[in-house]
Amino acid sequence: MSIDPVVPRGESLRRALAWIAEQGRCDAAVVEAAALRFDLAPRDEEFLLRQLVHHEGVGSPERDA
Repeated sequence: MSIDPVVPRGESLRRALAWIAEQGRCDAAVVEAAALRFDLAPRDEEFLLRQLVHHEGVGSPERDA
């Protein structure tokens, strides 16, 4: 028998993402603060870092080279 978590799976990540958006900037320090604040799993923190901090935009010079 499995017990449902108090916070639905993925809800912490959604809350963290909303909080990051409110900060007005997105860098590794903000993602780390969100991970601590919302008790994210390491894989969720890595996901945010990859998608929000280390992501190269479509028009970035590195991508066009």
